[in-house]
Parts: sequence; C-alpha cells; structure tokens
Amino acid sequence: MLMLGIISRRIGAGLLTLLAVSLIVFVGASILPGDATEAILGQAASPEAVAGLRRALGLDHPAPERYLRWLSAFALRGEWGWSVARGMPVRSAVAAALPATLLLSGTALLLQCALGVGWGALMARARGRAADRWAGILAALLYALPAFWVGMMAILALAVKIPLFPASSMHSVGAEAWPAWRRALDLLHHLALPAAVLGVSSAAGMARFVRAGVLQTVSEAFVRAARARGVGGGRLFGVHALRGALVPIVNLVGLSLPALVSGSLAVEYVFAWPAMGRLFYDALVARDAAVVLALTALTSLLVLGGSLLADLAMAALDPRIRLGRRGSAAA
Repeated sequence: MLMLGIISRRIGAGLLTLLAVSLIVFVGASILPGDATEAILGQAASPEAVAGLRRALGLDHPAPERYLRWLSAFALRGEWGWSVARGMPVRSAVAAALPATLLLSGTALLLQCALGVGWGALMARARGRAADRWAGILAALLYALPAFWVGMMAILALAVKIPLFPASSMHSVGAEAWPAWRRALDLLHHLALPAAVLGVSSAAGMARFVRAGVLQTVSEAFVRAARARGVGGGRLFGVHALRGALVPIVNLVGLSLPALVSGSLAVEYVFAWPAMGRLFYDALVARDAAVVLALTALTSLLVLGGSLLADLAMAALDPRIRLGRRGSAAA
C-alpha cells in the first residue's frame, strides 16, 4: 500500500509537471516573433498567402484556444498534431526518429553503467592515492565538458586524423543493398563513436557518485563485520561495499535514461544521426510548434517513467523502502 501511494503521488506530480512544461513551451513559442508560415513561404510571400496558410494551419485562432485544442487531442485522443515542416502527422515523424534515439541512448546507458560503476569502485578502492586523484580530475573534466564539444573532438581525432570510425550517419552509402549481417556490422561501426561520447560523458558523473556511495557504505556495520571475518581487497569493495551502495546507484540509473535521451540530441546533431535530435532542430528552425511540444512531452514522460522505475527497483532491492515506517518501527 505504501508503494502504491508513492507511485500514485509520483504519477500525479509527473502529470502536473508535464502540463506545466507543455504550457511554458507553448507560451514561449507563441510570444516569439513570426510563425511557421514564414518558414514555409519565406519573407517575400504576399499577405494574402500568409493569411490563407495561417487559416489552413489553424494559427489564426487565439493562443489559449490552440493550446487547449492541442492538449485535449494529445491527452484524450492520443493525437499529436501535424508537422508543417515534414508534411506528416507528428506521431509518424516521432515514430520514425525514436528507434534511432533509443538505440543510441540505450547503448550509451550500458556503457555508462559498466564504465561508471567500475570506474567509481576503483576510485573508492584507491582512496587518497594518486590514482584516485587523477581519476577524479579526469571524471570531473569529462563531466564538465559539453557533449557536443567532446563529439566534435572525437570526430576530429578518430574519424579525420585517425580514420577508425565514420564521422556521421547511421549507415554507409549503398548499405541498403548489403546482406543483413553486413548492414548490422556497419550500423555498429557507425554507432560506436557517438555512443562512446555520450556514454563516457555520463559515466564520469556516475563514477563520482559511485565512489561516494561505496566509501559511505564501507563504514557500515556489515562491511566492518565482513572485514573482521577476513574479507578484504577487491571482494570487500566489489561485493560487500558495492552491493550496499546499489540502491542509490539504481536510482541514478533510472533517472539517467531521460537525461541520456535529451542529452543525445546534441550528439545526434554533431554526428548527423537521423533521429530525434535532427527532428527537434528542424522543428525549431521551422517553428514547428506541434513537434516541439510532442518531443517536450515525450521527454517529460521519460523522466516520469525513469523515476517510477527507479522507485520500483529501489523497493525491490531494499525492503525498508517497501515497509516504510513499519519497517523502521520493527527495526
């Protein structure tokens, strides 16, 4: 019952957040000068042509009415509107771009977890030594650098100077005529560099979080008991201390998915990865408000979903979270 209450509160707060974010985005798009008609017709279009296109697109209605129409269609009928830049339903445009974004973000998430947890555990084990300090400096540097800048430097170093990886796109030219196994290898070849850029940048932040969690867990009674039984070295840090720090790490992983999806937009643009990053950029340039609203709402839903998954995973790992006060009282 306690977890149901937590989940219901999270869903309610998430829906209110989604409503507020969509309203802010809509107001911001409405108060900017110009609209989608200028992007479609150009500056030299006649006033009659502009007025006719505005009527056809429904832009001649007041802004509050347009927002309420979009909100009711999105929430009640699952209709995301029409993309004026691409000439198709927004749902179709997002459905075409989302798999490529999820592939990039999912691969980056795996790299983040593997590298971040291992990196943080090694930093914790080398606490106070030179390896810990240099690894911490490197983690802070990679975490602070913008992902798009790291991506451009990676292209310059590993695609131009040393041509180990492709610089852009998901497939090589003419790959559609290749056998399936060769297309899959080509996709992995193109995926490696952008996924590494996104994953390593995120892993740097996770490593510092893991280090702090492991060092805090080392002082717990069950870790001291394991040390008293003769457990030491890598087993003490890798099994006992890291397992004790697993709950906050799982919470961080659950919240990383929406951050990776939103953070991948810049990386997608740098690597010309044909996914939601390009879709979002084209929508901003074309003043395609329906696409901007849909992508903003989708990102907000991912934040809500990631938070709920993190709560459920933490409850599964730690019975005290499921029992709440009853668990504390029983203790």
